[in-house]
Amino acid sequence: MNPDSDARRRERAAELRQARRAAHLRLESRAEEHRRSFLRMVSHELRTPLNSILGFSELISAEIYGPLGAPEYKDYAKLIRDSGQKLLALSNQVLEIARLESGAADLVARREPLDHVLDDVLDGLADEIRTREAKVVVEDQGALPDVIADPKGLRTALAALLSNAIVHGAGGGEICVQVRQRGAEVLVNIIDQGPGVDPRDIPRLLRPFEQGENALIRRGEGAGLGLPLAFMLCRGMGGGLTLTPRLEGGLCAAVRVPAPRA
Repeated sequence: MNPDSDARRRERAAELRQARRAAHLRLESRAEEHRRSFLRMVSHELRTPLNSILGFSELISAEIYGPLGAPEYKDYAKLIRDSGQKLLALSNQVLEIARLESGAADLVARREPLDHVLDDVLDGLADEIRTREAKVVVEDQGALPDVIADPKGLRTALAALLSNAIVHGAGGGEICVQVRQRGAEVLVNIIDQGPGVDPRDIPRLLRPFEQGENALIRRGEGAGLGLPLAFMLCRGMGGGLTLTPRLEGGLCAAVRVPAPRA
């Protein structure tokens, strides 16, 4: 047997394997880009008619052009508006995830006071908090540190995590927000009193459109986008998100964001 021939065959086989791997990676990359483009297109196309639905339902509910007649019509207009708002929120989440996955999200970090951020987030969740009869307690409120983060991205991430805690926490229970500074990072813990989650479910919960199998997840109405969106936003801002089941029950969502330099 010719050693040179064997070496050439092995070299040729290695080249073919490398070429196949490269072709496979190109196909996967192309398919992923098509998927993201499709999600962006669908989200954009959904938003235009949804904005019209929301606008006209609000006009009808406010009876701008006169009374509707039967009171049920006003209730129906409110249902249309609420359903449209849910669809619009879902569309915005899909679009933001597609942007983050493709690296097209414009996250601009700047100094933000956490007190102002949490005030804005809780104001936006006021109806949900009232409906669920939840109680959100922010420890050391009014004396929280500043962070370095994208203003909109941080608010979106914290709103998604607090909404998850409100929906999946114990009915009428307390949600605690703890803020601690550790070196170059600020840690924001959002702790609920719900039934918790199986640790094996956590990796799946941080992937888009994934949901857990236990009762905590089944009670929700979402599409499984809030946690993945918060995870990607925190990572995109130079921080991170960790979900930890608590021994006494409930879930702790720990957000890490950079602290301002001294």
